[in-house]
Amino acid sequence: MDVRRAGERYRGGDAAAGIESLHAFGFGPHYDPDNLRFGAVIACNEERLAPGAGFDEHPHSHTEIVTWVVEGELTHRDSTGHRSVVRPGDVQRLSAGGGVRHVERNDGDVPLVFVQMWLAPGQPGGDPCYEVVHGIADSTPYAVPEAGAMLHVRRLAPGERTAVPDGAFVYAHLVRGGVRLGEQELGPGDSARIADAKDLEAVGARTGAELLLWEMAG
Repeated sequence: MDVRRAGERYRGGDAAAGIESLHAFGFGPHYDPDNLRFGAVIACNEERLAPGAGFDEHPHSHTEIVTWVVEGELTHRDSTGHRSVVRPGDVQRLSAGGGVRHVERNDGDVPLVFVQMWLAPGQPGGDPCYEVVHGIADSTPYAVPEAGAMLHVRRLAPGERTAVPDGAFVYAHLVRGGVRLGEQELGPGDSARIADAKDLEAVGARTGAELLLWEMAG
């Protein structure tokens, strides 16, 4: 298990435009050849947008983009005609396929915080597609078959235990609260990269926890 602390993330964004970004993997100007990928995960970005701030239309290709809203509301528009508002508890996925353009904004009057995770598909190309699952339950994993991956959301009460999925690769990101993962204590923004995960358990701390777990094939 390779634990990466919140404070180790690369800082990006544009403070003057109301955008703060924290990158768990080498990203853009923060290129790090030793930190480019774990399993299918190639990016895990925590984005904070002030009211009225956002990312203007920009392109993506050959990427599965999964977004988890922590606070506020995310307004999404893309070049395939989809328009939606994504709220806490919703899972949004944009499959970029051979190419798509989209806009992400905070059109609300309170700050927006979301975690966006990019996964590499097994095969590049294809048609872009989009979906939102509203209010996903803890017991309902979200599959991204194009990347051989499955997202598990765990909301743990203090002292509550849950099994970590067995897998060739498991990527864990703690959204909020505290959790004991195996023998490691994680705080908000911390992550763990687990190879050949087997018989691991996560336990909520006194504050409870909201934990995202990616289960990935080898």
